Amino acid sequence: MSCDRVGNLLLTKFSTQGANDLAIHVPASIVFWLLKHLPVNRDPNLAPPPQGPAITQHDWDNPYTPRAQYVNCKELPGAIRMHFALDSKQDLTVVLDRGNVELMRQIMAMYAKDLIDLDAQ
Repeated sequence: MSCDRVGNLLLTKFSTQGANDLAIHVPASIVFWLLKHLPVNRDPNLAPPPQGPAITQHDWDNPYTPRAQYVNCKELPGAIRMHFALDSKQDLTVVLDRGNVELMRQIMAMYAKDLIDLDAQ
């Protein structure tokens, strides 16, 4: 994940099994919603996931990177399924194991101070 300079969104890149990496822009409103709803890891023995794909300037400059409009999540045994509705491509569904969910939550929490929460009261 990487934050834009304005604080409106994160560029999120998913590494997939058997396919190319996928990048999407995730608006800050979705990031803050996920931070409120993703479960926090309680397992001290949780193994970290493998290193994710690198984000480059080319990823930011790519005009074909879709933007997430909203996300639906479903908790599965040991994983979370996230369905992103995208503005310009087919919707994206990813299944993240517990290690990847925790990594995503930690990275989003790290970037939260750089993002603008328009729904904050």
